[in-house]
Amino acid sequence: MDKQNLWGYIDHTFLKPTAAWEEIRVICAEGLEKKAASVCIPPSFVSPARKAFGTLNICTVIGFPLGYHTTRVKLEEAGEALAEGAGEVDMVVNLGDVKAGDFDAVTREIAALRAAAAGKILKVIVETCYLTEEEKIALCGCVTRAGADYIKTSTGFGSAGAVLEDVKLFSRHIGPGVKIKASGGISTLEEMEAFINAGCGRIGTSRGMKILG
Repeated sequence: MDKQNLWGYIDHTFLKPTAAWEEIRVICAEGLEKKAASVCIPPSFVSPARKAFGTLNICTVIGFPLGYHTTRVKLEEAGEALAEGAGEVDMVVNLGDVKAGDFDAVTREIAALRAAAAGKILKVIVETCYLTEEEKIALCGCVTRAGADYIKTSTGFGSAGAVLEDVKLFSRHIGPGVKIKASGGISTLEEMEAFINAGCGRIGTSRGMKILG
């Protein structure tokens, strides 16, 4: 796959806590020029990015990066982002519910976000570095039952990022309507291609320009 086609898999990402508008503006311009799948930026920049880049597909993050916001807060955050022009939202699951084994609560929260983001793409970040294999499999069921578009490996802010074996595990346990996004630590062309070949429909990375030019 040539580099230009690979851009169609990329969520061109800039989520540093010190992000400033000039940096966001550059990421947005690059994403538009390269025809990235989306640019993934903090919620506070969705509105100015939409005003500056009218045709850009903007992704933002919800309950990020720890996931322990209440469902009501996540719904408010998502609603505002969508109203301001986001076309995609990447939500973080409540890992406390996961560790408590309350997968019904996890499913309900994802379903609530699914309803709030009707007609838009919803990705569910499960933060694999903190999960057992059994929890990963259970979360595949949660994401599938709740009707999300993607299961996503990582925030990029946890103790580790995307792992190829997790993508292969997801592929075996998600429903037919769910896709996979890998993010966190993908830093070479070879790694990017390996994740796509394993079944990823999206790659989240802040290194797109370095890898693909």
